Amino acid sequence: MDDEKIIELFFARDEQAIQLTDAVYGRRLFSLAHRILCNKQDSEESVSDTYMRVWTLIPPNRPSYFYAYLAKICRYFALDKFDWNNAEKRKAVIVSLTDEMGQCIPDRRSEMQLECRELGRLITQFLESISQESRLIFMRRYWFHDSIAEIAQRYEFSESKVKMRLHRTRHQLAVYLSKEGISV
Repeated sequence: MDDEKIIELFFARDEQAIQLTDAVYGRRLFSLAHRILCNKQDSEESVSDTYMRVWTLIPPNRPSYFYAYLAKICRYFALDKFDWNNAEKRKAVIVSLTDEMGQCIPDRRSEMQLECRELGRLITQFLESISQESRLIFMRRYWFHDSIAEIAQRYEFSESKVKMRLHRTRHQLAVYLSKEGISV
C-alpha cells in the first residue's frame, strides 16, 4: 500500500493504519531494532513502541518519508532499551554509590543535550558536503547498522571498497569536526 494512503488512515484515526504499517514495514523495523539489541523480545517491544508513538504523532505530523520517520523512532526506542539494559545502575554495588554521589554532583544532562544537538548539526553539515555514494554507505552502516557485507551487496561493491570508503569518510569526519573545534 502507498505510504500516503497509510498516513491518511492515521489522520482518519483508523486502527488499520497500524496493521498496514506493520505489514509493509514491520520486518524492516524489527531488523533495525534487532541489529541494535540482539534480542527478539526487546526488538519486538521497540517496534510495538514505535507504532504507539507514531499513532500519537500522526496527526499533526505528516512525514514526507514514512519509512525514515518510522526508522528514526524505532532506532531511538532500540537505543534507549540498549542503554537501559546495559546501565551501570543495574549492578547493585554501584546503585547506592551513584545515589550518594548524585546528591553532590550537579546534573549535566541539559548541557550534554546541547552538545549532542550541536554535534548532530555538524555531522549533518558534513554529510551534506560529501558525495552521495559515501553518504549512503555511511548512513547504512552507522544509522541502519547494516553489516559491511549487506552494504556491499546492496550497492554491488566489493567489501573492501565499502571498508575503504567508510575508513576515508570517518577520517574526513574527524578532520571536519576538529576544524569545527570538536576534539576527537
